[in-house]
Amino acid sequence: MGIMNGQRAIDLSSKSRSVRLEDIGAQLEVRRHPGARRLTLRVSRTRRAVIVTLPLQCDLDEAGSFLNRHIDWVRARLDSLPNHVPFENAAAMPLRGIPHTIAFTGNKRTRVVSIDARNGQRPSIVVPGDESLAANRLTRWLFDEAKRDLAASVEKHASPLSLQVKRIVVRDQTSRWGSCSTTGSLSFSWRLVLAPSFVLDYVAAHEVAHLVEMNHGPRFWTLVKKICPEFESAKQWLQVLGPDLHRYGPAHGRGH
Repeated sequence: MGIMNGQRAIDLSSKSRSVRLEDIGAQLEVRRHPGARRLTLRVSRTRRAVIVTLPLQCDLDEAGSFLNRHIDWVRARLDSLPNHVPFENAAAMPLRGIPHTIAFTGNKRTRVVSIDARNGQRPSIVVPGDESLAANRLTRWLFDEAKRDLAASVEKHASPLSLQVKRIVVRDQTSRWGSCSTTGSLSFSWRLVLAPSFVLDYVAAHEVAHLVEMNHGPRFWTLVKKICPEFESAKQWLQVLGPDLHRYGPAHGRGH
C-alpha cells in the first residue's frame, strides 16, 4: 500500500524505510520496535522528519493507512515548525549567540573562512572558494570552531578536578547536546557554537561532571553548580531556545 502525497502514493515496501514527502517538505521514517504495542506517530522538531513506529508484527500496509488517517495532524505540526535556514549567501545565522550574515565570496585565491566585523555592521562569516562547495566549507569550519571552544571549556572545568578527558568528539547529533561515555570520551553537538558562549560552557561542564557522576542525582548537580555556578540560566536557555539552533545547516542533508 502507498501513502498518498498530494496526488502520488508513496510505497512503503519493506525496502523503503525512509522516503521524502516532498509536498509537505519532510522526511518519512518507518521504524519497527520490539517494545512497541501500537502504532505511534511523531514529528521531530530538530530534523523535520515524520516518524512512524510500529510493532514487529504490524505490516507496512497498516502503517500507510495510519499515516493517511493522521496526515492533517502531520501537516499542522510541520507548519508550526520554524523554517529551515540553509547555508546560503546572505543568510542570517548566529555564531556564539551573535547574529552574523553568511558571505560566499567566490574568491578562489584562499580557502580560509574568516569573520568580517567592521564597525557599525553586522559581522559576516566570509566563506571563500567555489560557491558550490561553500556550504560544506562553512560546515567544516563550524565543526572546527565548536571543537576549539569545547576543548577550552572542557579543560577549564576538568583541570581543577584532576580529570583526564580521553577524547572530545563533535557531531551532528539531534537528541542530545552532549554525552559522556564510560571510557571517558565526550561528544557534543556542533550547534553549540551557535549559542551564547555561556551555554556551550555549561554543556561542557555538564559532561565533565559526568566523568565523576554518571547519573543525574543530587551529587551530580552539586558538582555542576560548583564548577559552573550560573548553570541554571544556561539550562533554561537550552530548553527554550535550543531547538531553534536546529534550523541552521546545509540546504541538503545534515551536518559534516
